[in-house]
Amino acid sequence: MNLNQIKNVYFIGIGGIGMSALARYFKAIGKQVSGYDKTPSILTGELIESGIDIHFEDNISLIPADYYVENTLVIITPAIPVKHSEWNYFLEREYQVKKRAEVLGIITKDTFCFAVAGTHGKTTTSSILGHILYESGADVTAFIGGIVENYDSNLIGTGKTVTVVEADEFDRSFLHLHPDIACVTSMDADHLDIYGTSTAIEASFVEFANKVEDKSNLFITNELPIQGVVCAVNEEAVFEAFNVRIESSSYVFDVKTPNGIIKDLRFGLPGKHNLMNALMASAMAITYGTPTSVIASALASFRGIRRRFSYQIKEDNLVYIDDYAHHPTEINAVHQAVRELYPGQKVLAIFQPHLFSRTRDFADNFAKSLSAFDEVFLMEIYPARELPMEGINSQWLMDKMTNDNKKIVSKEDLIPEILANDATVIVTIGAGDLGEMVPSIKKALYENL
Repeated sequence: MNLNQIKNVYFIGIGGIGMSALARYFKAIGKQVSGYDKTPSILTGELIESGIDIHFEDNISLIPADYYVENTLVIITPAIPVKHSEWNYFLEREYQVKKRAEVLGIITKDTFCFAVAGTHGKTTTSSILGHILYESGADVTAFIGGIVENYDSNLIGTGKTVTVVEADEFDRSFLHLHPDIACVTSMDADHLDIYGTSTAIEASFVEFANKVEDKSNLFITNELPIQGVVCAVNEEAVFEAFNVRIESSSYVFDVKTPNGIIKDLRFGLPGKHNLMNALMASAMAITYGTPTSVIASALASFRGIRRRFSYQIKEDNLVYIDDYAHHPTEINAVHQAVRELYPGQKVLAIFQPHLFSRTRDFADNFAKSLSAFDEVFLMEIYPARELPMEGINSQWLMDKMTNDNKKIVSKEDLIPEILANDATVIVTIGAGDLGEMVPSIKKALYENL
């Protein structure tokens, strides 16, 4: 498919974090962009403000009249139901209809492609890498699965020759990519509704890793069963972060590389997982040839990603942090960072489980991770693309928790319950629509200070 011949791009599910990055990209290169999503959100509002036409009703009469077969590309998200009338309208008329991952594969095929894979850490690592390359003057476009605070966007740059993409394992999407340099940050079991077993997930990651023929361009952590360049924090590795300390709420550390030692790098995102993400991005940039002085300044200026340990309130007597964590490993990382930064303070965690299948598959680990907080408010499961499963609900999950300071809280009661609590550190966690409530929670907490 030749994208140069495409005049219009129509998105079904345009409000998704990955889909919206593609929408911004096509708008930036001069295409006419419009689309459908089920419900309005902060992201769809931002896209509308940028000049993209979006509607929220599945209605074929709302498809622009000048979107003809010969000049239109239709991009769909896997979450769209097969009975969706707009999708079927395009299929019946033989439009070019492609998944987001396929389109990313087409865009990146003729570029120098950096691909960041892993069940955790993709968004942060690819954001840091995109920021480093952009700051270095590289002709880069980075497609990010989160809103990068430095750019207030999930798209960094509009370059033509270098791309940075998140290599998403969901639905084996990352197998559409053509990476020149890649990394795998982790291979924990996830998306068991798609893969069935952790063995199948591992096999898929191995298949992705094999896309990088030169293993000196594939970066891994030391516990992964694939061949590549090992990166580690305070452990022997080809790229090793060591002499790690905290100064003025930032990590300061040295890095051993094949070419020598880089001293006193400064990075402001909390949590040892983020230190690893910064190391992995730096290793990829160093291998590409980015000057270490640029890497140092970019790490120091990186401000993070919206909904990734995102500070909403940071006062002496109250801290409110919001995070997208939706897997037990990610919740553990949030907990570790909070305890490191705020020892001895009461921490209230508000968690909205994401997907019935994920809640079922990792229930015991979710219960263990959540029980580590001082108090937990559990919201009902956000179904996303799934139908309810008998017996799988938040009460069932809560019953597995060993922490007695826990309760089920509805959306309607959430803010009053938060305001009545005496915790000095509050964390909202989850990948569902809890993120849409963050501005209201922040506003109510500030008014209550």
